[in-house]
Amino acid sequence: MILQELVRYYDRKLEEDGDSLPLLGFERKEIPFIIVLDQSGNFVDLEDTRSGEGRKKRSRVFTVPQAVKRARNVEANLLWDNAGYVLGISEEKRKQIFIEKIETYFPDQSRDNSIQAVLDFLKRGDFEVVFSHPLWAEIKDLGGNISFRIAGETELICEKKVVKEVVQHNNSENSEEKQWCLISGQKNHIAILHPAIKGVRNANSSGANIISFNLDAFRSFGKEQGLNSPIGTKPVFAYTTALNHLLGKDSRQKMQVGDASTIFWAEKMDQMENVFADLFGWQKGDSPDRHTEAVRALYAAPSTGAPPLDEDQTRFFILGLSPNAARIAVRFWHATTVGKLAGHIRQHFDDLLMIHGDRDLDSISLYRLLCSIAAQGKSENIPPNLAGDTMKSILQGTPYPQTLLQGAIRRIKAEREVTYPRAALIKALLVRNHRYYKKTEKEVSMSLDENNLNLGYQVGRLFAVLEKIQEEANPGINATIRDRFYASASATPATAFPLLMKLKNHHLAKMENRGRVVNMERLLGQIIGSFQEFPARMDLSDQGRFAVGYYHQRQAFFQKKETNDNKGEQS
Repeated sequence: MILQELVRYYDRKLEEDGDSLPLLGFERKEIPFIIVLDQSGNFVDLEDTRSGEGRKKRSRVFTVPQAVKRARNVEANLLWDNAGYVLGISEEKRKQIFIEKIETYFPDQSRDNSIQAVLDFLKRGDFEVVFSHPLWAEIKDLGGNISFRIAGETELICEKKVVKEVVQHNNSENSEEKQWCLISGQKNHIAILHPAIKGVRNANSSGANIISFNLDAFRSFGKEQGLNSPIGTKPVFAYTTALNHLLGKDSRQKMQVGDASTIFWAEKMDQMENVFADLFGWQKGDSPDRHTEAVRALYAAPSTGAPPLDEDQTRFFILGLSPNAARIAVRFWHATTVGKLAGHIRQHFDDLLMIHGDRDLDSISLYRLLCSIAAQGKSENIPPNLAGDTMKSILQGTPYPQTLLQGAIRRIKAEREVTYPRAALIKALLVRNHRYYKKTEKEVSMSLDENNLNLGYQVGRLFAVLEKIQEEANPGINATIRDRFYASASATPATAFPLLMKLKNHHLAKMENRGRVVNMERLLGQIIGSFQEFPARMDLSDQGRFAVGYYHQRQAFFQKKETNDNKGEQS
């Protein structure tokens, strides 16, 4: 199903814009250097297509004949390649193979003047004019691909119409054996080798394959390589071209989720393609404003005649790819409609809603959520399976991985800090479990809930009040009870709180504002009166409620007074 949908995406892009993707037998390739010739094949100039500064220089992208697969074979590309093949640097044999490739595709009778000019230049072999050019030292040091252009023309020789016609004809007949194609369902010439997929992070820099049979153990009935999974040459070209397009450097339809390079597309043009990546805001440098706007668009009614996202029945696809030792593995695949997807993503943000400070954004990106539970807050420390499993939970509307709760609690205990993202994540996980498993206890809310009688929640509130008393008794204190007692108070309250309650008496005695003392004692009495004794031990879920209760109570202390009633006196 994955390959079929990629083929359909390729066809869709060609229908929308015939120049958006290359035709059969071609690919988009960065060509940094161009040898400019005259009509007689004489050297005119070396052209640098790169722009930018320093390491950020980017070469211009051209449509060139598709690259050959070079594992151990010495084989040349058609009318473009690196300097080793084009000019025979370090090995003359390679230049000869480059020439033979051109002559094979273009016999004497079908050769136009520009192709003959290239052959004349190569066969003369007088490259000193090239080697003495100021650009040559840079080509030799940096490498990079080289192609040809005739002086006064704008297109490369390999982009000419005659080249396109010959390459397409040759690629449609490049396999002698016909079998039933698994994608088209028709008998077709079968691709023996599939083009490499590039753009998957940490995969082979020269590209890797989703489908390959390179060992005897992978083969059956004596079939070689691609014949074990027969796919026609045209569908193979279509799905690999679509993948390379979606994984391209400038693609707005990809994002990194843990170790999975994640791409997405719709069966037809849809606004979800433009906002999906911004909704998750995965990349470190992503703009918070773009994320906020994307979330706002998710909730807003459309201003045009387009249907609301919830009612959009356009099919939508998300594919996560990650590298392994030999090829590319499918980490996850999700096919749905835009309407269902929008509903699940919106539910995710609803579950995350949490009271916060004025400087914090209402919505938290997935990148920030997962970094909040990673060691040192670094994305490289996010467990790869956890990122992918969390994404699947959001897309499918299922409970989050329980390891998220473990990770959040572990980081809170290690750093002794209940941050906004961590509290929101724990609350979302508890709320989703409550809804999905139809639990009977009171659901955790987004702000302080004095009527939530869960022991973990109330003990967390109590810990926040005791810490606040200590802070007011000792202005400017560097370390509080949170730094020494958070781990034990949240896991084994019965061992930690007797000492904390004794310390509380000492701190209350130091407070100069006696009215404040009365208010704090009243709040303590309200919380302690909601349970009979401190629990000996709390499970992971109650430790999560402890963190949320602590966070809610701390936020309540910083809220502005609205009235002079008893609730207002807590602030």
